[in-house]
Amino acid sequence: MRAITVASADSLPASTDFPDPEPRPDHETLELVGAGLHQVVRALATGGHYGSDHAYPLVPGIDAVARTSGGQLVYAGGTRAPWGTMAQRLAPAFTLDLPTGADPLVVAAGMNPGMSGWIPLTGHRNERGALGTVLVLGATGMAGTMAAQAALALGAQRVIGAGRDEGSLESLGAAGVETVDLADPAALEQALAAGVPDLVLDYVWGPVAETAFAALGRRGLGEDSADISYVQIGSLAGAEASVPASLLRSRRLRLSGSGSGTFSMERLRTELPRLLELLADGSLRAPYTAYPFRRIDEAWAHTGRSRAVVVPD
Repeated sequence: MRAITVASADSLPASTDFPDPEPRPDHETLELVGAGLHQVVRALATGGHYGSDHAYPLVPGIDAVARTSGGQLVYAGGTRAPWGTMAQRLAPAFTLDLPTGADPLVVAAGMNPGMSGWIPLTGHRNERGALGTVLVLGATGMAGTMAAQAALALGAQRVIGAGRDEGSLESLGAAGVETVDLADPAALEQALAAGVPDLVLDYVWGPVAETAFAALGRRGLGEDSADISYVQIGSLAGAEASVPASLLRSRRLRLSGSGSGTFSMERLRTELPRLLELLADGSLRAPYTAYPFRRIDEAWAHTGRSRAVVVPD
């Protein structure tokens, strides 16, 4: 079959011939429609992600929209190494039928970045009964934008989106998100002066997280009325951040992470259908740019507000 392959951690992907995936006894082999080129896909392929096994050659890709032999479009995930989803044929561990009328490439582009915020959002709401105020750090990236949209869709009383892209901040503001320009050092502190968040979704970490910790700081010995869950999701601004000891002692603040090792596949499969519905009906927007296999070099270098989606030639 034809597939996108990566020969080593420091090599660029190429469209080559590759053996068909080993079939699973409980799932048929599917035909690819489109696979999202997510940040995690690049990181896994180059060995920079904690989930990489550093075994090459490999086919990149962690999820996709594919077609069954009967013509049904499905969202698919859970392929076995070295087969990822950027191949003509894939043998996934699970599938979900796409709703009628759903744009398959929107689903391919949006499910992975969408679930990064969806899982902690629904977990917080299930635990506390409501979302209250949600702060999204890195809200101008695709995953952060979708997290802000999802927070609104799930009934958050107040959603604060912090980022640096002016155009994306304007779009978020038009959608009902209170925006903070991180280029202004005082802007986040000013926004939180009106009330601290119940949930923080941090897509950037590094110095931005340290700015947030400073803005969340509190003085006084009285009981803290806030109860903050701070969830670390991405690290585009830096792999490390210093957490002030005084913040952890003066506030009720729980610091945790959200990634593939923090929730079960059972929970993921329970949550994905609703996320799929919101993508299908346009409640969550996932702009994409499609690239055929022969243009994988352009797809790999793609940046901007849309997600690259790789499609067969």
